[in-house]
Amino acid sequence: MRRIYKLLDAPSWAAARTAGLFTGSAVDERDGFIHFSDAAQAQETARLHFAGQSDLVLLTIDADQLGEALKWEPSRGGALFPHLYGALPVTAVIEARDLELDADGAPQLGSLR
Repeated sequence: MRRIYKLLDAPSWAAARTAGLFTGSAVDERDGFIHFSDAAQAQETARLHFAGQSDLVLLTIDADQLGEALKWEPSRGGALFPHLYGALPVTAVIEARDLELDADGAPQLGSLR
């Protein structure tokens, strides 16, 4: 199983659980796809885009369940990032974990695989 990761605020995750789908954040909607990171990219994504934000959740997703709607495309520094062209079904989420911030305000993701 390939795992990818999504950071989002807790209210958005609660709404997605109720709806059965996560349709994306404002940034995702603007860009036309849902942004994800792999294990090697997630902490830097957290630091760059979520520093200082409290009430965050880290989703661990089974990428294999997303089919052809998941594309790996160049982004930051030319690295390939997973982008989902469609809604994320809640059933593809393996784990949802509340995050703590470190002293500098960066979300701490812990060990990812």
